[in-house]
Amino acid sequence: MKKKWWHEKIGYQIYPKSFLDTNGDGVGDLTGVIEKLPYLEQLGVDILWLSPVYPSPMVDNGYDISDYENIDPRFGTLEDMDRLIAEAKKKNISIIMDLVVNHCSDQHAWFRKAIADPKGPYGDYFYLKEGKDGKEPNNWRSYFGGSVWEKLPRQENLYYYHAYAKEQPDLNWENPALREEIYKMVNWWLDRGIAGFRIDAIINIKKDLTWEDLPVDGPDGRGFLTNSITRMQKRDGGTKNGIGVFLRELKERCFAPHDAFTVGEVFEVDREQLEEFIGEDGYFSTMFAFDPIQSYKKGTCQCEFDRNMNPDEWKRDVFVNQKLLGDIAFEANIIENHDMARGATIYIPDEDYGFASISALAGLQVLQRGMPFLYQGQEIGMTNCPFELEDIDDIMTLDNYRYAVACGFPEEKAFAGCARESRDNARTPMQWSDAENAGFTTGKPWLKVNPNYPEINVARQEKEYGSVLNFYRRLLCFRKSEEYRDLLTYGTFEPMYEDQERIFAFKRTLGKQCLTVICNESSAERFLALKEDYEEVVFVNLPQVTRIGDNLILHPYQLIVVETTKK
Repeated sequence: MKKKWWHEKIGYQIYPKSFLDTNGDGVGDLTGVIEKLPYLEQLGVDILWLSPVYPSPMVDNGYDISDYENIDPRFGTLEDMDRLIAEAKKKNISIIMDLVVNHCSDQHAWFRKAIADPKGPYGDYFYLKEGKDGKEPNNWRSYFGGSVWEKLPRQENLYYYHAYAKEQPDLNWENPALREEIYKMVNWWLDRGIAGFRIDAIINIKKDLTWEDLPVDGPDGRGFLTNSITRMQKRDGGTKNGIGVFLRELKERCFAPHDAFTVGEVFEVDREQLEEFIGEDGYFSTMFAFDPIQSYKKGTCQCEFDRNMNPDEWKRDVFVNQKLLGDIAFEANIIENHDMARGATIYIPDEDYGFASISALAGLQVLQRGMPFLYQGQEIGMTNCPFELEDIDDIMTLDNYRYAVACGFPEEKAFAGCARESRDNARTPMQWSDAENAGFTTGKPWLKVNPNYPEINVARQEKEYGSVLNFYRRLLCFRKSEEYRDLLTYGTFEPMYEDQERIFAFKRTLGKQCLTVICNESSAERFLALKEDYEEVVFVNLPQVTRIGDNLILHPYQLIVVETTKK
């Protein structure tokens, strides 16, 4: 594998709206990110992904963009962005932005012009279709619930397509003029000094242009639009349906000339296509490893996702994923992001929450093959927030709750399940201290602060050597150490002890250098018969390592990294 500048890096996602507010308006800002660069440098991260900071009506918290070449005044100015890029570079930290080009805001100038003249050039920037039999053009259900079609203002029977909210009209990638606008914008930002992009919802840019109805899968008489993607791929042969043409062009026109780092949010892709997407000559540098973190989601409604991640199912899915990847490519390994519940809540039973379990989870994520990507607050063990219905801001949670009730679930169960999975859990303000509002703002925070902030916060953990935060610092330092950096970056991944319940273990090998990672993912002591001898213990989360002959006694949630020499 040809070495790339980003291979050894650690990623960290910032949700600017909830990171740090420096002007007291209750909303985080770019100055807050700049202020915390020393903290991020000390943590050991190298690439910062900023969730959208573009001008937006905030229907979907910035993923409805009304101007791609500016900064929303809530977050600051273009000058602030330039300052962030410059200050981060001084600390060898690269900035990447969110690239949201499946859709824009209905307040974007392109869409306003399309409304004014649907038959003009901007009408073709979007998907406009006549209704059928007095109804929408088809029965597809959007990601946020309801039809994917909305009537174009001032039109009797003309609809526009939106995969997400009705305020987020989808862009027509079939139109070369639209693509040129996008490439111009992408290069404008890369020329400004950012290092690349996280690419949002990109699999959606290619539509099933037959627009045929989908099989009904809910009480609303609609079919979920992702089924149209699956149907199209089966019919047209994966990326031969045309999305590969779009993605190759985007790479060649923008990413490749700038040697940009790109990480794709890619769903609904056959794993056999990994090389095409993120191989040596793939469309993106990497993409998030979503498959291993979905297994706990059982049921048809989000309110049914009411169980914790099963450690053995997670292990199984990680091993399957790593075997598929081999040395073809790197994926970006995550346990949480801005669209998910908190990893400390999903992966760890409430009664087991604590340093041992959180640090074990951290070690298993960071020491796998692939690029580790953390999310703000993960490094201090932030958890889900106890919400009431009136606390919820997230449009998707509210739509999922309404859909669950329509499916016949009792309101209490519907809300409890949807609140547990709510994207708002990851978006509560960063917990900096035990001061009012967790030190996030001196004003009224835009979203509820998790009430556990007096116990879980950065200031408290910085003072404690044995804290989750300081463990993350040691862990990232170990990952990037001169002695083990190449091994933990390029080394092979071999599953170990696959038949042992609640034992998650794997070997990383490069040349004659080997590390074996062994973790007890349970609250009970485990007795493990070693399959090989080891020379020394090089990293642990808990200090006492007990070995009796050829056996290890693993304490609850103990993580041990041992070095062996390959024969």
